[in-house]
Amino acid sequence: MSVAPLRRSLPRVQALVASRVAFNRTPLLERLRENPSLILSEAGLPPDRWQREILRYPSPRTMLLCSRQAGKSLTAAALALRTALLESGKLVLLLSPTQRQSSELFRDKVLRLYNALGRPVPPANPRDNALRLELANGSRIVSLPGTEATVRGYSGVSLLVIDEAARVSDSLYRGVRPMLAVSHGSLIALSTPFGKRGWFYEEWIGSAPWQRVKITATQCPRIEKAFLEEEKRALGARWYAQEYDPVSFEEVVDAYFSADDVQAAFADDLTPLFAGDGT
Repeated sequence: MSVAPLRRSLPRVQALVASRVAFNRTPLLERLRENPSLILSEAGLPPDRWQREILRYPSPRTMLLCSRQAGKSLTAAALALRTALLESGKLVLLLSPTQRQSSELFRDKVLRLYNALGRPVPPANPRDNALRLELANGSRIVSLPGTEATVRGYSGVSLLVIDEAARVSDSLYRGVRPMLAVSHGSLIALSTPFGKRGWFYEEWIGSAPWQRVKITATQCPRIEKAFLEEEKRALGARWYAQEYDPVSFEEVVDAYFSADDVQAAFADDLTPLFAGDGT
């Protein structure tokens, strides 16, 4: 086998490696590497305490059960940039239930935060895509709508973000988890409640090793008390409890039986009324 092609490509590879090393040594990235919560404050968005903790000490599996406008999407965007800016060659997937939500999360949160930071790692493609950001260090952030057809082809994911997770189907959730198998990637699911149903509810009340973070509207310093009082009058107690405080999983409106009643109907210590004899 001739080594000539390898010799011709060597300068290009060396230049690529040198450029990635240079990107990783900028003063801003060094500060972010020492304290990743600065991703928000450096962009002029002082983080709440819970946001600082998540950015500094991310867990392999995190659930954010948060009030509307508490900052959960911004936190997810900061985590996505934390991974893509500080590490080379990483793939971050942002999964939302619809195309519109995917575009909003990416454009209004990720790109806005990236631009506010001054683009510390330049984009590989100067023209920003509506759903994709490729960086010169080889990392990518890709935003996708929540359909199996759009996500099946991805693997080796370093960070998987599931936005509005309570509205993402059980089958899609189970379909995307294998993307983390080989890469040992992290998963963060964020949502307000959507009734006592679905994988997000089951994981929240279950015993799997998730870091569970709950933030109510009254814990958010940017939401005024007068606004919450108005919302409670307008929405009623049930919807207010789900959307704002205490951010609870309420009963499904059209259900004949409550989730607690259904669960109570199951027992492992009862003998069946009609036990078959195997014939």
